Amino acid sequence: MRKQKGHITSAKSGNTVTVTVHRHVVHPKYRKRYRISKKFLADTNGHDLHEGDEVVIGECRPLSKRKYNKVVEIIKKATQVEAITEESSVEEALTKEKGSGAGTGSDNENALDKQTIEEGQSPSEPEPEPESDPQS
Repeated sequence: MRKQKGHITSAKSGNTVTVTVHRHVVHPKYRKRYRISKKFLADTNGHDLHEGDEVVIGECRPLSKRKYNKVVEIIKKATQVEAITEESSVEEALTKEKGSGAGTGSDNENALDKQTIEEGQSPSEPEPEPESDPQS
């Protein structure tokens, strides 16, 4: 059985993934090495696969018109980002931008609020005035 190593570029359909295999070829006349990529459709073989995973595919009997490979081995799993946490952070950023709004005061007041926050004070508290010593 012929085996090839590649990266999963699409895992949208149920039991099928698209695997991109890269190989290097030397030009016959100029002797320059260049990369050639080819995409293969492969059966997942019951594995839980995602985009970016590095896998080994092997030839098998034709499973459909274009699918004649199966995933034999998973070499390296890609790191997965949780879409839920990403969406919530985007929503928080949007609400902060809308809340800091344009119609609620002048730009100078907003700049002063930012400055007091950076100094560690809350913007609603007035700055503490230095107390004069009545005994002196």
